Amino acid sequence: MDEISLIIKAKTGDKDAFCSLYSLYKDRLYRYAFYKLMNEEDAKDAVSDCVMAAFVQIGQLKKPQAFSSWIFRILYCTCSAITKKQIETRKTEDIDELENTLVKSFDSVNEKTELQQALAILKENEREIVLLSVLGGFTSGEIAKIMDMTSGSVRSNLSRSLKKMKNFLESDSYEK
Repeated sequence: MDEISLIIKAKTGDKDAFCSLYSLYKDRLYRYAFYKLMNEEDAKDAVSDCVMAAFVQIGQLKKPQAFSSWIFRILYCTCSAITKKQIETRKTEDIDELENTLVKSFDSVNEKTELQQALAILKENEREIVLLSVLGGFTSGEIAKIMDMTSGSVRSNLSRSLKKMKNFLESDSYEK
């Protein structure tokens, strides 16, 4: 069954169809949440909360074609809420733990460290756009809907962010 058919069935309360949709999206949702929150458990919690909210609200989805950006918008908001809560409850993060978590997600130590350092030079919204584009596989139009921006702003931010990362990784001051 194709994705649109699954969405239509899920909108009518078909739990099996929703479970099939979850199977299609779970890896992308987790990757986004992981890189947004930089913590495995928080990412799992965010995805879980997102999926539960999506299950409850799917009947309100107007266009089945918008499911992808709709569910990622829910995840974006869920991750933002978790981040706000973390800031309120703990003012300092254990940097070593965050680094180790990120390192586990790549194939080689060099790639892990390089990506982590390149992402760290970006502003929050730039990092969001890069993660949604590269890990989420979203178009500029979809990212614009998720982040409440225009497509043009997303494209220019993505271009600038990728250029920043490239310049950082190619710079003489960056130790490889």
